[in-house]
Amino acid sequence: MDFSIAEQYSKSGVIDTFRRAMKEWKHNYKYLTELVMVLNHKVAQHYRTFPDLAALYQQLFEQAETYALENLKGEELQYYYDTTN
Repeated sequence: MDFSIAEQYSKSGVIDTFRRAMKEWKHNYKYLTELVMVLNHKVAQHYRTFPDLAALYQQLFEQAETYALENLKGEELQYYYDTTN
């Protein structure tokens, strides 16, 4: 819901929401996993109607996914794979 609200304030609102979410959630593997899934959903949601916004979400998705894959270990990483696949 936060990202849908942020979209009303332009791309900068989406970027700000992403930065705040990463800062608050990057150390909680379940929240991080949810964030990655939301960003992926937003890419698909806007792919045809707002390609510029979809491209932004794709970049943010890649950043969050890279962070998850580089920082989650053991059971946390397994949870990430099980949930996102």
